[in-house]
Amino acid sequence: MAERTPISEMDETIAYVAITRLQGEYGDAVSRRAWDEFPAMFAFDCPLRLDLRGTVLEHVGGDDIARFIAGSIERFEFFAFTIVNTVVKIAPDGLTATGRLYMRELRFGRDDRRWTSAYGLYRDQYVRVDGRWRFAARDYASLARDRVDGEGMEVFPIPGA
Repeated sequence: MAERTPISEMDETIAYVAITRLQGEYGDAVSRRAWDEFPAMFAFDCPLRLDLRGTVLEHVGGDDIARFIAGSIERFEFFAFTIVNTVVKIAPDGLTATGRLYMRELRFGRDDRRWTSAYGLYRDQYVRVDGRWRFAARDYASLARDRVDGEGMEVFPIPGA
């Protein structure tokens, strides 16, 4: 069996830009609540595992993930998903990649009229399907969030750090 030549630096750069574009499109779609855009971003069977530090939830596929997030943020009059930092590593085959995405949610409650924030970490797997990068698996963990009582933030360790 012949060994496959690793992708070129240019192809790796193109893949990196395409994946960071996907991450940005995700944040934009969440902020705009554009749930109809989700299916194109996810592999059909993409699992999302959420460690909310007390509750672990799982959803599969873009439609299910969109429904879950829509229901979770409907209580906010304003919601912005922002990317704090991201790291992407392209596999030598040029068809898969892994990454970490640190994020912040800025939220304004419809009922309590209170600004809150939450921070989290996505550990992602990506796959190139029909020439387009998609999320293949997402593993999320809460890192910090405003306390319900308004008295500071709960802070959690970075998993696996």
